[in-house]
Amino acid sequence: MSVVEISGNIRYVGVEDRDIDLFESQYVVPEGVTYNSYLILDEKTALMDTVDARKTKEWLENLKKELNGRTPDYLVISHLEPDHAGSIAAVVEEYPQMKLVGNARTFSMFPQFFDINIEDKKVIVAEGQELSLGSHTLQFFMAPMVHWPEVMVTYEQKEKVLFSADGFGRFGMPEDDGDWACEARRYYFNIVGKYGAQVQALLKKAAALDIEKICPLHGPVLDENLKYYIDKYDVWSSYTPEDKGVLIAYASIHGNTAKAVEELAQMLKEKGEEKVVVSDLAREDMAEVIEDAFRYDRIVLASPTYDGGLFPCMENFLMHLKSKGFQKRTAALMENGSWAPMAAKQMRQMLEDMKDITILEPVVSIRSSVNDKNREEMETLAAEITSEKKE
Repeated sequence: MSVVEISGNIRYVGVEDRDIDLFESQYVVPEGVTYNSYLILDEKTALMDTVDARKTKEWLENLKKELNGRTPDYLVISHLEPDHAGSIAAVVEEYPQMKLVGNARTFSMFPQFFDINIEDKKVIVAEGQELSLGSHTLQFFMAPMVHWPEVMVTYEQKEKVLFSADGFGRFGMPEDDGDWACEARRYYFNIVGKYGAQVQALLKKAAALDIEKICPLHGPVLDENLKYYIDKYDVWSSYTPEDKGVLIAYASIHGNTAKAVEELAQMLKEKGEEKVVVSDLAREDMAEVIEDAFRYDRIVLASPTYDGGLFPCMENFLMHLKSKGFQKRTAALMENGSWAPMAAKQMRQMLEDMKDITILEPVVSIRSSVNDKNREEMETLAAEITSEKKE
């Protein structure tokens, strides 16, 4: 992406990465991802973050073009994660007079990533501290564990812009059609989701600011209907279900559990359930299924017993949910076992380690393939699941 004007004095100098296969070596990004970096031009110039080392050369070209012979006075380091800080060494070498702005935790962690001497370059800022560039003033707010301990956000007072670090980020390209929330939700719950309390604390700080634009480190700049985006973050970070609906997450070895799940999904629809999402954990994008688990208010887990325990992809899914702070949901269980069913017991134990999870009865226990007794149990369970929607 070439230089883009955010305003007369604020320019986007970030880059697109359409070649990356897995973000953080685990998240599928079919449309790629952006590494956002911004430049504020005033009496003094401030560079807001760098980009992943994969795109250093392209980013430096963007930066030099917009600087037009000037030297950046400051580099503000919002977040030291390599997808944002990966080009710091290169830009410090290019502009040795530039000062580096960060908080105390930023600079305590800095040597873990870079073997460069910055002692004469450090500008250490604390909560609420301001830095004048001329007519523009930067104000810094700490955002520890959103989602690293050194994270901070920056508010530019004149143009009322919040540089939000990883907050309000999204996979994909800025020009992508479709609902912003889809890829933003998948990004949030898989990367930031564990830290809901910390996000809530940051939202309280942001509520005291007059914000007209949000400039995140991934995805599009947000400059319209900001309440929509902020409300989404409030819902997500409070772990409140976003929509009424049922996610059926299942694993099936030879297809019998899959057939049972199809029947249950049909029963739910016949009982008036408008949104039923069925996801095969062995084949679908795990990050997207996690997104749906947090989006909807109810979840059905269906798994065969495998080597006396859970089928691996189901166990992996539940471990991911626990690590991301899954809570405040209603769950139902289905298991399959040809001689010693154990999956339901294992799933229940893992759910009981999570916060505020209600487990419905009955538990449907299938022996190899669905029989009429199982169907009766499934009808009863479907009625219980649907009744939860009305509460």
